[in-house]
Amino acid sequence: MPTSSSVSGMALRGGVAVLTGAASGIGAALAPLLAERGCDLALVDVDAERLRATAEPLRACGVNVSVHELDLARADGGRILLDAVMSTHGRASVLINNAGVALGGSFDQVLESDFDWLMSINFGAVVRLTRAFLPVLAREKAAQIVNLSSIYGIIAPPGQTAYCASKFAVRGFSESLRHELTMAGSPVGVTIVHPGGVRTRIALNARVAPGANAQEVAIKRELANRMLTLPPEQAAQRILRGIEQREPRVLVGQDAVRAAWVQRIFPVTYWRYVERGLARMAQNSDRAAQGTS
Repeated sequence: MPTSSSVSGMALRGGVAVLTGAASGIGAALAPLLAERGCDLALVDVDAERLRATAEPLRACGVNVSVHELDLARADGGRILLDAVMSTHGRASVLINNAGVALGGSFDQVLESDFDWLMSINFGAVVRLTRAFLPVLAREKAAQIVNLSSIYGIIAPPGQTAYCASKFAVRGFSESLRHELTMAGSPVGVTIVHPGGVRTRIALNARVAPGANAQEVAIKRELANRMLTLPPEQAAQRILRGIEQREPRVLVGQDAVRAAWVQRIFPVTYWRYVERGLARMAQNSDRAAQGTS
């Protein structure tokens, strides 16, 4: 049996990709790229209406597309999805754990229940789906698990304790799993993706801690909107290349590349440099806005 390290590329044509968070953002941008490669799709999201809208045009590519409305916070979500995918497709060759949620507020403001809710989706679902699908993926000549972490799985800004905890957890889990699979000679590879500021709905849809100051929340949302500039279509192109080349780590966007570099050079004090950069971005954005008003 070929190992993940001995297979140089991932042929998507004729495969079956399970894609969570497929109704919007990176997931919705990635789905048509996979379909164009001739890859059948099992699209997963909690938003049924947007999910169907994503899926419908893809059938024109001549691939089998199934939709699965599922709340990934469910403890039995892995088993439910595996049964549905196997019933429809009979196999899976790529698992893309893309779904994620956000939560605003400092640690002392965030409710324990909200913290647990975020961890259950951003990290728990990654583990549950990996556990469910790994035996199926291992039957393939070559298969790939793609777990989306974040730029906040590399750096940890204040006000993001829950989100950072989940994304650092995804990173650690994925790296350890990759080492285990490589040592075992498995045909399953693992790609960890760290997107930077991609223009998605995650900030808009973020839960806000009940104790958070409304004015501070508004300011942070505005700053997030300024930072989320990379079109999801460009992010999806970079991720697709990472899947096809079976890259172990994919940094999406120059901000993610810079963050990784700064964190590596200044592992303890990096935030003061990042904060200065954010302040310059805000000033430049203000000047640009004034110039067009």
